[in-house]
Amino acid sequence: MIAEAGFGTIEVRAKRPYRVLAPDYYDVDKLIYIESVEVCAIKDPMPKDGPCVFTGKTAIYYGAEEYFNDHKGHVLMPNQPLAVCDKTAGNLVRLGRNNIFISASTYHYDGGGCC
Repeated sequence: MIAEAGFGTIEVRAKRPYRVLAPDYYDVDKLIYIESVEVCAIKDPMPKDGPCVFTGKTAIYYGAEEYFNDHKGHVLMPNQPLAVCDKTAGNLVRLGRNNIFISASTYHYDGGGCC
């Protein structure tokens, strides 16, 4: 929805527990867990391959070469974590390399990423 409004960069900066809605206190059938999410959307040009959505993923290259370059604007130095958007993380995984680690989303992003 945010990307459809023309925001080319979306950052999930934080995700925290908020509260629960319990059947004993609310008109619900089962316990509902609610989280609070802090999002920053930047109205920059939309990349041709879709928006850059940062959810706290990190790429770490641990190969023997001096660096890894995907020739799409991402250069990974050995053992230097680089925040990457979910799209780039997926592209790096699809390369099938055994010397690039991609972390799970932490839902905490404070800048300094690729893209």
